[in-house]
Amino acid sequence: MKAQLILEDGTVFIGEGFGSHIDTVGEVVFNTGMTGYQEILSDPSYCGQIVTLTYPLIGNYGINRDDFESINPAVKGFIVKEAAEFPSNWRSEFTLDEYFKMKKIPGIAGIDTRKLTRIIRKYGTLKGAICSIDKDVNVVLASLRQTRLPIDQVRQVSTKNSYPSPGRGKRIVLVDFGMKHGILRELNERGCDVIVVPYRTTADEILQLRPDGIMLSNGPGDPKDVPEAIHMIKEVLGRIPIFGICLGHQLFALACGADTMKMKFGHRGSNHPVKDLATGKIAITAQNHGYTVEPESVKNTRLAITHIALNDGTVEGLKHLDYPAFTVQYHPEASPGPEDANGLFEQFLALMEANKQEVTIHD
Repeated sequence: MKAQLILEDGTVFIGEGFGSHIDTVGEVVFNTGMTGYQEILSDPSYCGQIVTLTYPLIGNYGINRDDFESINPAVKGFIVKEAAEFPSNWRSEFTLDEYFKMKKIPGIAGIDTRKLTRIIRKYGTLKGAICSIDKDVNVVLASLRQTRLPIDQVRQVSTKNSYPSPGRGKRIVLVDFGMKHGILRELNERGCDVIVVPYRTTADEILQLRPDGIMLSNGPGDPKDVPEAIHMIKEVLGRIPIFGICLGHQLFALACGADTMKMKFGHRGSNHPVKDLATGKIAITAQNHGYTVEPESVKNTRLAITHIALNDGTVEGLKHLDYPAFTVQYHPEASPGPEDANGLFEQFLALMEANKQEVTIHD
């Protein structure tokens, strides 16, 4: 079945529809990862977005039960050069087309994804619509230009109720702004006793759980659209060790007086080099974000920049100069992507242990 992708600038791509044959509208972004499409499509941080994959062959190893980052994907659509119809992998249980039909996600294949990516790189992310070839382009375009993209993505993907993921180690309150399951997996593998809480959980409610540490998860959208989380972070800062990832990193920066800004086309991929300013070491990282911390704004805070992106010099890590708290813009749980930064979880555990010993001494 023929389908079309219409961008708000008037560009039209004609391709083959796959998955669910429903119309969709969202922010069109691109991801440069060569593998990991299952983790990408199920990453809650893509809520409200239509994802273009720059690697040309997608679906060639199918969909399996193990690699999901959420149970119900929040992505609005998928754009690929070629969607494999006959995957070959011993773990494969569904084709991309079958899974997208199950989850009511529309896709379009057979378009020039290189051209689309160049448009986004030149003009920035654009609103786009995937729809039937029968739809009048001018009508769709007029509606698209008037459409306001949602700003409540965190509310859409955050858990509605708190729940435990038990362990016998450090107790961590994991604030779910759109948490990838890989983060929970890494904490569980280290024996942590994790309690996952909704994004609107207050500081008092978190402190009542008597955590050893607080983790601020990844998530979609503009961090300034989650003011309640910024307020919560201000209240727990200095009382409990904090580790923030991606959106959690941006929210932490805002809570500490820094500022954030929207990027032209963001960082989305699994091969982004990041430099640790303390050691000089380079890590290849997985990333997915459209906002970044404004580096000049950090100068007026008690924060220090710890990591930078080598591709464009943007802020990739922060630490507080007075309190046990640090954050990174990238994904140390490596889902998908390299495991270079996995040691940050050990760093968080060490920070909690050091804080516990310091509190014991002062008591």
